Amino acid sequence: MTENSVSTHQPDGAAKRVYRWRVVDIVVASVLAVAAGLVFVLWNIASNPLSGPLTALLPGLQALLGGGWLFAGVLTALVIRKPGAALYGEMVAATVSALVGNQWGVMTLEFGLVQGIGAELVFAAFFYRVWNLPVAVLAGAAAGLAMGINDIILFYPGSTATFSTIYVVSGVISGAIVAGGLSWFVVRGLAKTGALSRFPSGRVGTRTDAPR
Repeated sequence: MTENSVSTHQPDGAAKRVYRWRVVDIVVASVLAVAAGLVFVLWNIASNPLSGPLTALLPGLQALLGGGWLFAGVLTALVIRKPGAALYGEMVAATVSALVGNQWGVMTLEFGLVQGIGAELVFAAFFYRVWNLPVAVLAGAAAGLAMGINDIILFYPGSTATFSTIYVVSGVISGAIVAGGLSWFVVRGLAKTGALSRFPSGRVGTRTDAPR
C-alpha cells in the first residue's frame, strides 16, 4: 500500500474523528469569529470613506471592499478544518456586527449566511481534506461571488449588466485576495508561533497541508 493511499483512505472511525467537533474546536472557532466580528464593526466605519471614490471611479468597484466582511468564514475553516466551520465563523461574526450595531441591522445575518455558505461549499467540494492556498483562494472567491449576487438582488435590482458584472467580479477578486489569500497567510503565521498546536492547521510543512 502506497503512502498516498494511506493518506487518502481512512477507517470509518478515523473519518468520524476528523469530522466531529471537539470542545476546543467550538471554543477556538467562537473566539476567532467574535474577533472577526469586531473587525467587521471597524470595517463598517472605515469602508464608508472609501466606497464613494471607488464608485465615482467606476460604479461597481465598491465591491472591492467586500473582502473585509468575507474573511471570517475562510479563516475559521482554515484553522478548525471541520464541516460547518466556514458557515459558523461567518455567521457568528455577522451576529456580533449586528448586535454592536450597523446600518444593515438584522439583514447582516442574511449576509453572513449567504457568504458563509459560499465558502463552505468549496471546502465541502474537497471533502474537507484539502486546505492549501489555492483552495483558500477559491473559497474566498466563492464567498465574494455569493456576496456580489446577493447584493445585486437586494440593493441594486434592475441594475445594468455592466454594473452587475463589475460589482460581482470586484467582489470575487476581493474575496479571493483578502478572505482567501490573506487568511491563509495569517493561519500560516499563527501556526509558526505554535498558537495552533492543538490543530492540524498548526503543523506547518507537514502532510496536513495536503490532501488527507
